[in-house]
Amino acid sequence: MKLVPYAYRFIVTLAALAIAVVIGWQLWIYYMESPWTRDGRVRADVVSLAPDVTGPIVQVFVHDNQAVHTGEPVFQIDPSRFNLALEQAKAALAQTQASEAKAHATMLNAQENAARYAALSNNATSAVSRGDASTQSREAQAAYKAAQAEYAAAQADLDVAELNLQRTTVRATVNGVVTNFSMQPGDYVSAGTAVIAIVDTDSLYVDGYFEETKLHHIQIGDRASVQLLQGGPAIQGHVQGFAAGIADSERIAAPTLLADVNPTFTWVRLAARIPVRIAIDKVPAGTHLVAGMTASVSIAPEKGRQ
Repeated sequence: MKLVPYAYRFIVTLAALAIAVVIGWQLWIYYMESPWTRDGRVRADVVSLAPDVTGPIVQVFVHDNQAVHTGEPVFQIDPSRFNLALEQAKAALAQTQASEAKAHATMLNAQENAARYAALSNNATSAVSRGDASTQSREAQAAYKAAQAEYAAAQADLDVAELNLQRTTVRATVNGVVTNFSMQPGDYVSAGTAVIAIVDTDSLYVDGYFEETKLHHIQIGDRASVQLLQGGPAIQGHVQGFAAGIADSERIAAPTLLADVNPTFTWVRLAARIPVRIAIDKVPAGTHLVAGMTASVSIAPEKGRQ
């Protein structure tokens, strides 16, 4: 009768140990094998908008954190100088057009003279006249081609002047939100220098930085659940792709162009983190996504690979 309590204790201890082993095994699978990570970031493409012409700002149409759509004006550069350049290009085009018309008339006259002398009787005087008329015809034709080239160049200059005038109004190239913006009329901007950043809201996605030991559980197209650190319902998506490479901190570029590998080796090797791109399929109502937010990402492999 006294052995019963000991047997009972043994059974309870054995059961508790078995439960602990099962729990430990499941935790090992969850943390070491299951494709999930707490190291996720909401990301988006950022357009660094730069003017195509140089000049002072005369009007600003947007403000910081304002939503914009493709084609909407953002700011305008003073168009006065570009209007004058357009008028100059128009005048130059008209001048070359008149020169072309004159050269064309001269060429036609020279061709008529050459044809008339060619019809005369074949004697010494007419031969000299035919040669002179033929030379004049070729010269007139060359002059006409040169006038045509000048006209084409003037037309191109006019097109460039019109394009520069159009580019004085800088427009949004994507749907997004203006961020970190403080431009005011009177600011001077230079062509090719970025002056405004627009976060492309159509390009929002999530990067999950998964340990390399978990990648064999992930395939393109697998369903993904993204839980933002701020809380709320999970965002649904799917795996869109894997990063093609990451930086190797153990290898640096040497002046001799030979590989310079760090000779030290740590016995505890941490698994590298590989970016996995998650396309967003559904965002719960009321969830405001901001590029840079942190999140946890869980992948649901297909049943055959679970």
